[in-house]
Amino acid sequence: MMKLTRPFHGIILILFVMLAINSTSATTKYNVLSFGAKPNGKTDSTKAFLMAWEAACSSADSTMIYVPKGRYLLGSMAFKGGCKSPQITIRIDGTLVAPQDYRVLGKSTDWLSFEGVNGVSILGGALDAKGPSLWACKASHSNCPSGATTLSFTNSKNIRIRRLLSLNSQMFHIVINGCENVHVQGVRIIAAGDSPNTDGIHVQLSKNVNIIKCAIKTGDDCISIGPGTKNLWVEQVTCGPGHGISIGSLAKDLKEEGVQNVTIRKTTFMGTQNGLRIKSWARPSTGFVQGVRFLDSLMRNVQNPIVIDQNYCPHNLNCPNQVSGIKIKDIIYEGIRGTSSTEVAIKFDCSPKNPCTGIRLQNVNLSYLNKPAQSSCSNVRGKALNLVRPESCL
Repeated sequence: MMKLTRPFHGIILILFVMLAINSTSATTKYNVLSFGAKPNGKTDSTKAFLMAWEAACSSADSTMIYVPKGRYLLGSMAFKGGCKSPQITIRIDGTLVAPQDYRVLGKSTDWLSFEGVNGVSILGGALDAKGPSLWACKASHSNCPSGATTLSFTNSKNIRIRRLLSLNSQMFHIVINGCENVHVQGVRIIAAGDSPNTDGIHVQLSKNVNIIKCAIKTGDDCISIGPGTKNLWVEQVTCGPGHGISIGSLAKDLKEEGVQNVTIRKTTFMGTQNGLRIKSWARPSTGFVQGVRFLDSLMRNVQNPIVIDQNYCPHNLNCPNQVSGIKIKDIIYEGIRGTSSTEVAIKFDCSPKNPCTGIRLQNVNLSYLNKPAQSSCSNVRGKALNLVRPESCL
């Protein structure tokens, strides 16, 4: 019989330790059907989902809440933090559907909200918020509720959202507010091109957020970046229809946190109102935008491919008619190419009190109807490097 040498004893000891670790960190699963959820799309399953969350949250193990195939009717729900479980994964193989009557959700701020959670992952599934009936109400200028955000994370850390479909949100689809370490990947967002205020993904007061390989079709900004956003990375995102990727609107408040260290690369815009936009109201503010990199973007028939607008005032209603206090500096546009649907493909309309500084255009090639496009500059300082079309006004 072979005698075990010390190295073999060591290997066996390591295996026993690994098995012990795996046994203590096993994932405890909770199926929403076990809590009374019905996959028929007609029976209200709100209570069952909240009970499944309470069970997972109170467990000391890593947990999984499983949503099998089917359609689950859900009202407004808040999933609160303070959990014992170090990691909660919500795996969705079905579709979560909102009530048919838009007023049920419309009076709430959020449909599905996570507040103060840590280590939550959402994998797969679809969220159908039934937004068109509320959009129709708003289009008819009736007395309509504001509407609910489909999915929101507030004051949360270590969040993962993967392979999720958000369909027809009443208002914003996904909101990341006051969060840290968020990874969004493979998400699809769909709403009509004329749907009001249906921003795809909104980030504010958050740091270390990644948005990767997402496809967004909606009626407002595909991605909107609000005050207090720091260390944001956006890559391989397609946008259209929609209003593009926007930093702002800023200067909503006098005291406002800045936006810094933002990279947006390998993005594609198709038939959008804007491409890469920074926008602020013309009013005093302590806010700023700095350290932004717009890299390797493709424009297809985009109205405003590159735009900084410090006189933002949609529909020209109740415009402040002041001067923007937002300080914009160190912004790079590199490898931006494609077609503009308007003659002015690059527009920098900056604050006369706080001119945009450190603006750099490099390897930019934008045309209009197979003809040279134009640039427009106001209160901006910067430089153009290598090929820049249209001819730079910097």
